[in-house]
Amino acid sequence: MKIAICDDESRGREGIKDILKEAFPEIEIREFSSGQKLEEAAETEYLPDIILMDIAVSGTDGMDGMETARKLRKLSPETILIFVTGVREQVFQAFDVGAFHYLLKPVEKEKLISVVARAIAEVEKTNAKPKYMLVKVPGGYRRLNMADILYAESDGRKVILHLKQENLEFYEKMEELEQRLGEGFYRCHRGYLVSLSEIMEYDKANIRMSNGETVYLAKRKYSEFVQAYGKYLRE
Repeated sequence: MKIAICDDESRGREGIKDILKEAFPEIEIREFSSGQKLEEAAETEYLPDIILMDIAVSGTDGMDGMETARKLRKLSPETILIFVTGVREQVFQAFDVGAFHYLLKPVEKEKLISVVARAIAEVEKTNAKPKYMLVKVPGGYRRLNMADILYAESDGRKVILHLKQENLEFYEKMEELEQRLGEGFYRCHRGYLVSLSEIMEYDKANIRMSNGETVYLAKRKYSEFVQAYGKYLRE
């Protein structure tokens, strides 16, 4: 679970972060001092499940919280937005982008914890639903249930997707597929990407999947893999 706090006031960010760390110690929290920095992170390497954003956040980029929210909505419609504002009249703007809730400054500890707890429950409920992805196949596109994926294997310019019932080949770079699959999958080797939920055994060189097939685990990736797999099992 990832939570982003976006506010140009460091004291405000730290106050919210301290409360959330105490209430939800297992959650990953990152701070952003401007809307542009949050958007840049979301476009490249970090897409939070929940965002707490000051509507009036500003910075050298000149982008406020509402503009940032609209852009993030296009990147990830399912991300939960919670707006924080010091002006009650700004609350009505929050609903233009489908905000989950709003909080008035100064933020009350009990109210913050209550709202974020409900947001976390909503994320978990959404994550429990089947997730799908589209892959381009001859003649069109095919929808796949991501829960059916065991692992992906690189084969030149193609990817071989090893599913529970079949194998499927299509043109896509492994880097792009890794981004699309997101959490729940791990790039254990240059040529392999595995579903963490389908791992049965592993050692320092190999990972055995639930169908009995084995994929390579790069030696330099071993420590990172153990941490990622352990985190997945804890969550």
